[in-house]
Amino acid sequence: MTNAIRTQTENGVAGFGELASLMGLMTGAEKHGPAATSTLDALWVLYDRVLRVSPETAKDPGRDRFLLSKGHGPMAYYAVLAAKGFFPRTWLPDFGTYDSPLGHHPDRTLVPGTEIGSGSLGHGLPLAVGTALGLRAQGLGDPAVWVLVGDAELDEGSNHEAIAYAGATGLSRLHTLVIDNSSATHGWHGGIAAQFQAAGWSAVTVDGRDHEALHRAFTAPHPGRPHAVVAQVEPKDTGEPKVA
Repeated sequence: MTNAIRTQTENGVAGFGELASLMGLMTGAEKHGPAATSTLDALWVLYDRVLRVSPETAKDPGRDRFLLSKGHGPMAYYAVLAAKGFFPRTWLPDFGTYDSPLGHHPDRTLVPGTEIGSGSLGHGLPLAVGTALGLRAQGLGDPAVWVLVGDAELDEGSNHEAIAYAGATGLSRLHTLVIDNSSATHGWHGGIAAQFQAAGWSAVTVDGRDHEALHRAFTAPHPGRPHAVVAQVEPKDTGEPKVA
């Protein structure tokens, strides 16, 4: 597949500065505002500068796959997809209404560009492992698989099994983005990145609001190993940041 990374200039689509207004169009009864805003910067850098997928290539076998495991609070995800042209911005004001395709949890059968239905925590990372294994079995060694999880979601045991398996089998096309807003019940001794490293992953911790640091972390080489990026943002209970 040809490189399908699209930028604002090339597509004439919205830039990062417009995401706040796009999110503002979604006025449904969303109860997970901080869950959405915590992901905004990382999602933008991924879709704007890293992922090789576009509306035109969303069904191409050679596309990169992005799986949103942190499916509650999907407003940032919807805003980025709309900004990149996966669906019309006119869908956004109907977010959360009865007949809208934009539900409180993404539905892969209704939202263009969505790889999985998500929101039940602990499923996305195991699904990403299966996706990477499936691509390997088909001889498709180029597509990258990315999954976004929350730090609290890592309390689920299914993630620990997936992390251990991916490290042991060297799933080098697998990437996990952990949004760390200090909401985990227990936390991980030594930090989140250290736990991935102990399982054989490459891992790095960065400021989740620093776009250049995120890009460097996303594109860091990790031959023969899966890669984890822990993006630290403000704690969930300190209030929502200004998205502008």
